[in-house]
Order: sequence, then C-alpha cells, then structure tokens
Amino acid sequence: MNRKELNPEAGPEAAFGARLRSSREERGWKQEELGKRLGYSSTHVSAVETGRKISTLRFARSADAVFGTAGTENTFERQWREIRHGVLLEGFPEFLGYESRAVEIRLYEVGVIPGLLQTPEYATVVTESTVKRGTITADHARERIAVVSERQAALLRTPPPLVFVVLDESCLRRPIGGRALMEEQFTRLLEFAELPNTVLQVAPFDMGERRPLSLPVTVLTLPDRSIMSYSESAQRGHLERDNNSVVPMLTAYHQLQAGAHSQAASVAMIDQLRKGTS
Repeated sequence: MNRKELNPEAGPEAAFGARLRSSREERGWKQEELGKRLGYSSTHVSAVETGRKISTLRFARSADAVFGTAGTENTFERQWREIRHGVLLEGFPEFLGYESRAVEIRLYEVGVIPGLLQTPEYATVVTESTVKRGTITADHARERIAVVSERQAALLRTPPPLVFVVLDESCLRRPIGGRALMEEQFTRLLEFAELPNTVLQVAPFDMGERRPLSLPVTVLTLPDRSIMSYSESAQRGHLERDNNSVVPMLTAYHQLQAGAHSQAASVAMIDQLRKGTS
C-alpha cells in the first residue's frame, strides 16, 4: 500500500490529519482499528489523515475520546474549530461570539435573506452555488450550513435577544432555488415576525434616495449596553467598537426603520409574495 507523506505545515487541515496519523501510529493501530474505535470506516480515516476530507465536530470529539485528549488544552476539537473558522470570512468568527451574547440585534440585509432567517433549504442552495463557482469545497459548504443552524439556535436562548430585521425588497424579489423553496422561505419569515422578541420590516424599492443605508450592516447591543457594528467587504468582516462610528450607524438604522414599511405592511407584502399575488 502506498503511504502518502504528510506535510503538517501545509495548513490546519494537513496538521489535523498528520496529528491523527501520528497518534494512531504511536499506538500501533492500523486505520481499520482506529476506524472501529471512532465509529468510521478506514477509508474515512485515511481521507481525514491525508486532507481529502475535513473532520467534523463528531469525528474530532471521537478522536479526543479515543486518544484521551478530551479536556486538555490541545484537543482535536480545538483544532477542528480552527479549521472551521478558516472556511469563514476573516472577522466573522469573532462576530459570532458577540452575536451569541447580544441582548439586541439590529440587522439590515440587501439581496439575500440573512442567515439568521434562512431555511435549511435556502441556506443549502446559496452555499452550494458557491461550491459550483469553485470558491469553496463541498466540505466547507457543509460547515457553513452548520454555522447557520447554530446561529439560529442561539436565538432560542433564555432570555432571547430582541431582534430587529430590515430587509431590502431585493431580498424578497430575488428567486433562490425555485418557487417551492421560496414559498417555504416566505413562511419562515412570517413565522419569525410572529415571535414576541422580533420586529420584521421591508425597505421598499421606492424609498429611493431616502434610504440612509445602502450596504448590509448589523448593530449589536451587548449585556453591558455597549454597542458595536459589523459589516463585510468581499475579503473580510469588520467589527467596529468606536462609538464615534457606531452611534451614527445606529442613528441611520433608526432612520431606515422609520422609512421602511411597518411590520404589518411588511408581513402583508411577504404573504402576497408567498401566495404569488404580488
């Protein structure tokens, strides 16, 4: 059998695979034996060792249990999380940590339904389109979809955060994945609007020059009542904590809410789109 030489310096995925192999060989185990202990096939173990597959959280935790590294400072799970953050836009993992603790979330999105409100099917289509363009791998796509699910689950904590969402009308008008998928997505938006801790509004096209924001932005209020904003470029995400920059952004957001449709009118628009009558 040909044994592929590994280069742990090639990247975090390669380092994970090389560590897995060395840990296995230190114990004199073949890939088949490690696979049995982990609950995976030897083929899967080989693919992770050589970097053909990205480890999952379950795989990393199983490795910690098998090799006795759970609870230590250098776990396989920790390495996995570093890999996972590598498939996300730079700056986004840091933002996720703040978002999960925020007591108020104010979100404005353009062109696409934001992740916090996406159905799994919508998230899958959007992410898989990125795979088809060759930007990310299929394994990376699965990790990104998992992040969407985890972000939404964080909204169910007790007490839940107040979530204010303003969607540019383009988010609703842009067809993603076909009619049936969009109907489900519209239903998800309507369900979101019914929650006691949410406000959902649509900024219509005819706001024109009255629209104070033209790019997506999120403003977070943390438990200590400090505020920060998050925005993205094509290359990275940017967290802003300086009140001299964040307060004007918050003011612009309030102006956007004032000029957007009310929640009742927004819900009516979304319901019409769901029924195909708009």
